[in-house]
Amino acid sequence: MVFFSGGNNLLDPKKVFEHVTIPPRGMVADLGCGGAGHFVLPAAKVVGNNGLVYAVDIQKIVLASVISRARLMGISNIKTVWTNLEIVGAAKIPTDSLDVAFLINTLFMSKKHDKIMEEAKRLLKPDGQLLVIDWTKISNGLGPALDDRVDPARIKQIGQQLGLSLTETFEAGPFHFGLVFKK
Repeated sequence: MVFFSGGNNLLDPKKVFEHVTIPPRGMVADLGCGGAGHFVLPAAKVVGNNGLVYAVDIQKIVLASVISRARLMGISNIKTVWTNLEIVGAAKIPTDSLDVAFLINTLFMSKKHDKIMEEAKRLLKPDGQLLVIDWTKISNGLGPALDDRVDPARIKQIGQQLGLSLTETFEAGPFHFGLVFKK
């Protein structure tokens, strides 16, 4: 296996998706999706043509890349959303509309974890699930600087403060932790 610094190539979407319920015809968002669409494209296949996956990022070029990849694969149920996740209410996605939201390798890029998680919560339906996966705080020669990595205990605390219920904690791979919250 070839390792990439982005980390999404270290995570298998099929295994990641085992920890949440992505319904057929569901509404899903990958918050901070990145240009490869590593989770967006497989999620679009799971929800099917009558579902919708939002590819959300702060970089327009990233969103263009996801749409280009989707077109090449014949996938048409992806909508891009250009936004700053650190601003609650900024994402042009209806409040209380998502079955599942992903924050995968996103939180380490910000210091405003509480705002990003609050925005994710806003978008979730009642009983919707928030999947958080990020780099462990162990120096391993891969991924972001150790100082940029998030502490899962802090993410659990923020979730609790936001009224989210932690339903699962898991190892998302050799370099990542996983948390599942329910609204």
